Amino acid sequence: MTETIAVFGAGTGLGMATARRFGREGYRVALVARRPEPLAELATRLGEEGIEAEPFTADLSDPAAVPALLARITARFGRIDVVEYAPVGSVAEFMQPASQMSAEFLRKHVDLLLNTPVEIVHALAPRMATRGDGGFLFALGASALDASATPGMSGAPSVASATRHWVHALHQDLAGRGVYAGLLLVAAVVDGSQGQREAVRLGVDLSAIPTVSPADLADAHFDLFTARDRVERIAPHGAY
Repeated sequence: MTETIAVFGAGTGLGMATARRFGREGYRVALVARRPEPLAELATRLGEEGIEAEPFTADLSDPAAVPALLARITARFGRIDVVEYAPVGSVAEFMQPASQMSAEFLRKHVDLLLNTPVEIVHALAPRMATRGDGGFLFALGASALDASATPGMSGAPSVASATRHWVHALHQDLAGRGVYAGLLLVAAVVDGSQGQREAVRLGVDLSAIPTVSPADLADAHFDLFTARDRVERIAPHGAY
């Protein structure tokens, strides 16, 4: 059976590059994001490159929608072999000093960055473990490691720290059953990504932050999945 990767949070940066990287290895691709028109365009571009891809519109900040979403994907592709989860929220939503942050402000990040991936793993991990293969790939900003790296931006990074802890625990839980869980921590602006474009539009000064190619990040994700010799990798190399 041809294997399938589901790319949650598919956009023009890491999501598209990961779809392309796994597609070159023969994987079919389920593209998941909120806006239908850009998503359909990505699927068309992959199809023109000879990669079988299908768009699935979904709001990843709604964990309750996960079962129906996975049912739609498996109805189309039969099963999901690899998950890549790397949604990008609005840059403006990250920019909140810790002392001004409310529980309501934080809740949307908790759902997007933690509760939804937890629901995805809860649904898919038992099936993968039964088969003895498969994997979950996550990407977060490297600010999950260090709060001082993003002063005044306490929304997503605060939740990402908890997500990082969960991914490490997930790796320990699943490794002995043939299922991989790994994390890419990105300490740079992803060139050509939605986040980069929005930051420029908002006038955010990115001059002191390095940029990284989405293709390089996708290679790092693929290497994590195939080598399975570590749970976490920081990109670019030497950033921390």
